[in-house]
Amino acid sequence: MKKLKFFAFLILLLASASFADEWKADKFDARRAIPNDITPPDRLEPENKLFPLENDEGVIRRVKISDGERVVALTFDACELATMTTGCDMDVINFLRENKIPATFFMGGKWMRTHARRVKQIMSENELFEIANHNWSHGNCALLSEEELKKQILWTQAQYEILLDEYLHEIYDSEGLEAAEEMQKKISPVPVLFRLPYGRNNESALKIISQLGLRIIQWDVAAEAGDNSNSKRAKRSAKKVAAMTHPGSILLFHANSVPKGTANLLKFLFAELQGQGYSFVKVSELLKLGEPETVRDGYFTTPGDNLVLDKKFGVDGTGRRK
Repeated sequence: MKKLKFFAFLILLLASASFADEWKADKFDARRAIPNDITPPDRLEPENKLFPLENDEGVIRRVKISDGERVVALTFDACELATMTTGCDMDVINFLRENKIPATFFMGGKWMRTHARRVKQIMSENELFEIANHNWSHGNCALLSEEELKKQILWTQAQYEILLDEYLHEIYDSEGLEAAEEMQKKISPVPVLFRLPYGRNNESALKIISQLGLRIIQWDVAAEAGDNSNSKRAKRSAKKVAAMTHPGSILLFHANSVPKGTANLLKFLFAELQGQGYSFVKVSELLKLGEPETVRDGYFTTPGDNLVLDKKFGVDGTGRRK
């Protein structure tokens, strides 16, 4: 009997170790590790279409919390251009998981396909994480034609569906129909939130995105500034970011290994904000806690500070300089 218990414990231990290994960073998470693929997704439009929004609310930068509760949303962009593949920062994702910190990931559709395995893992942590739309290949919404903008958005919605279908089939194969159906109930059939690449838009883009049923989420705190790999710098940066943070803030980070040292910054910032009494929620939850504060044109920290990017990079996410 003791031997049976020991072997059962050993099997459980090995299974736990194997599961943990799946979340460890590997060579495929590095930038440019996976060959670039410029082809469209297997499905060009999502099967699940969102209803147009009743009101064009513009670009949401933060949420005014009615009772002043110290709550914020951490958001992470995960994207890549048409010309290259980028990485997946598993140090960031695992820090969030290990500390049970809710977060919203704004993913480009092409990035989703490149890192399909990681997207499905993030789907599996649906109580902590949610996935939102960040265009197919980081096309500039202020410069794209109406047709190209719709394509960038809908391709991403469709790619999400493709990966969700694959994930649910994997659950069905390993755990059965009931488990797959239960998981399906927990995960949104398509993203309902959208983030503007470069924070750029115009009035036409606002109308198109609203018609496609997506709410536009910006940020009021751009958390990353340079390389935070050095802990002394990361600690100083964390204090600066914490000073800019207020109840209802939406913080911008990246989970595609650009900039460097995001996980290091996140570690110090989490401790700083937690010490100030802050708690963390997904963006969809933050929106329910108060009144969104909106603008008509997105920007990083001050209005117009992203206009220079129109001249610097290509329109459609190619990364070409004009």
